[in-house]
Amino acid sequence: MGKGFRICLGLIFLCFCSIPTSAFSAPHGVLTIFHAGSLTVPMAAIEKAFEAKYPDVDVQREPSGSSKAARKISDLGKPCDIMAAADYKVIDKLLRPDYTDNNIRFASNRMVLCYTDRSRFAETINEKNWMEILQKSGVVWGHSSPDLDPCGYRTLMVLQLAEKYYQRLGLYQKTLANRPKRNVRPKAVELISLLQTGNMDYAWEYRSVAVQHNLKFVEMPDEINLGNYKFDQEYAQATVEVSGKKPGTTMTMTGKSITYGVTLLKDAPNHDAAIAFLAFMLDSSGGLKILEEMGQPPFIPARVSSEEMQERLPEQLQSLVTVRQ
Repeated sequence: MGKGFRICLGLIFLCFCSIPTSAFSAPHGVLTIFHAGSLTVPMAAIEKAFEAKYPDVDVQREPSGSSKAARKISDLGKPCDIMAAADYKVIDKLLRPDYTDNNIRFASNRMVLCYTDRSRFAETINEKNWMEILQKSGVVWGHSSPDLDPCGYRTLMVLQLAEKYYQRLGLYQKTLANRPKRNVRPKAVELISLLQTGNMDYAWEYRSVAVQHNLKFVEMPDEINLGNYKFDQEYAQATVEVSGKKPGTTMTMTGKSITYGVTLLKDAPNHDAAIAFLAFMLDSSGGLKILEEMGQPPFIPARVSSEEMQERLPEQLQSLVTVRQ
């Protein structure tokens, strides 16, 4: 074997050694995802489809209120690869820029008032009289915690907007006066079991959650349901104070059309698997299709707020998002 040939083989060997191992292997290992409780059902379906494609990845999900999920990362230092919030602003306010530099908006929703056949006044409630029914003595209704779950502060926003839309002075306070604090739960999906067992008459949820759990629900006008971006100027009239980034502080959440966000954490323990999961989740024939089938309107393509943010994303994800304010 000639000297030149041996040198050539050596160079080829060095070139192969310099290529990251991940270039040759499929993602594997544990992938940790913290996500909004309202994403529990579609995320379970996305997980199943993703693991069928990548059987060496073990997706481990932790559903909770979105703000609580963010604080697991910022306050408790819990390791996490991906965090998905029911309000993309939670990612901006609690995780950027220290824990992530990206925020991908991928779906919408709208607020509805859920009930069952066992609920008091189930036979008569409608889009015109729900306010009076929630104020009736003996009617048990609830919502999730505004400090832990966007569905909680969005409930309060809907009630504020309803007071203005229906021109009923005092509606907001009168309705809340018939809702004891014990009916405020950490996350909205916890209210479903209370409805189904007859321990609660009405609960505020996202429409997708109502559809996924076969609940009856009252639709709200677009002017107050937080589901139509064309009314963002009207939605902005509603504000709610919630717990801030640091203990003892508060921050103001301003009404805006419901937009879900997902982010890849800077210190993701399983970076390769996280990229693969997001690539599947943001694919119009993958995760976004699953969301649509489950009653949650996806953004196709998903959105980021600037070209700079798009360029900071891993190359595999850049083509799956568009820049839109």
